[in-house]
Amino acid sequence: MQTVVLDTNSLLMPFELGLNLDLMVSDVLGQAHMVVPEPLLGELARSKNKYAKVALKLANKYEIVPAEKRGDDSVIEVALRLNAIVLTNDRELRSRLRKVGVPLLFLRSGTHLILEELK
Repeated sequence: MQTVVLDTNSLLMPFELGLNLDLMVSDVLGQAHMVVPEPLLGELARSKNKYAKVALKLANKYEIVPAEKRGDDSVIEVALRLNAIVLTNDRELRSRLRKVGVPLLFLRSGTHLILEELK
């Protein structure tokens, strides 16, 4: 079973775009184990985004994984440690993940997820 690391952006997607994250991930990967880096809980708690509170509830539905780093660095840290795929639509984070060889899942056309496996 593949592990998928969720970032703040991906936790907000279901509420901003009306998507079922679990269903979309299973359509692409089959059964997957979804995790959230612990520092992102604080990031969501402090966020001014109107969906932050419900995104925080969603995050707590998944396994919370400790990380030493903060923000995007915690996503990269956890992905590398767990040999995981990262689900994000954050362009800057995707660029950083590509540089370190982490596979990506991202939303295309607002309707479906694309898996980008790096060689």
